[in-house]
Amino acid sequence: MNSTVLIVPGYRGSGAAHWQSWLQAKIAGSQRVTGIDWNAPVLSRWADQVAAAIDRSTKPVWIVAHSFGCLASAVAIARQPAKVAGAVLVAPADPERFSRDGVRDRTRDSHSESVKSLLPVGALAEMGLLIASENDPWLDYNDARGLAERWKLPLFNARQAGHINVESGFGPWPLLYDLLKAMCLDGDEPKYAPAKRPARYPAPAAPAEPRGWRQQLAYI
Repeated sequence: MNSTVLIVPGYRGSGAAHWQSWLQAKIAGSQRVTGIDWNAPVLSRWADQVAAAIDRSTKPVWIVAHSFGCLASAVAIARQPAKVAGAVLVAPADPERFSRDGVRDRTRDSHSESVKSLLPVGALAEMGLLIASENDPWLDYNDARGLAERWKLPLFNARQAGHINVESGFGPWPLLYDLLKAMCLDGDEPKYAPAKRPARYPAPAAPAEPRGWRQQLAYI
């Protein structure tokens, strides 16, 4: 494998039943960012650890992040974009729900600034995608679209998938593995570039007709 997959969990981490843990076990050589207190979502601290993990890698890095980890990853990628080959950001958390010091109670902390202004503006990586849900309790779908536009990432609609975590039924997630494998794990160069119309990609066994990987994702 010619790239390192870095797993970045969200607020409160990703337990053994989470799709991120399944993906880490599935991809040989993948790593999970360390040195983070998962119960203390402080953007600067998390971003520092993600950036350190990127810096330690001897290969180009593909980041697979979830929830608050998406925000920290965006900040880290902006610091050293040349070392990041791509990013898959799944169900980003709403930056308005966090202050510089952690979780932000908007009813009590109305005068505290959210972390939204700390997020980078502009393309994060040469390749990647942002996966969002129409009924995610942590981020309105229109706001997810705004983040995708902010970071120049294709947006994929996971439909009614909640926060795309264990609670919403996402343990093992073979489709994401297949998509990630197609984008970054097969050969020296990525097979598909999100900016272009991808080639047809073999469908799961059930459907009779093959679908492109963008179309597959719409059926999550």
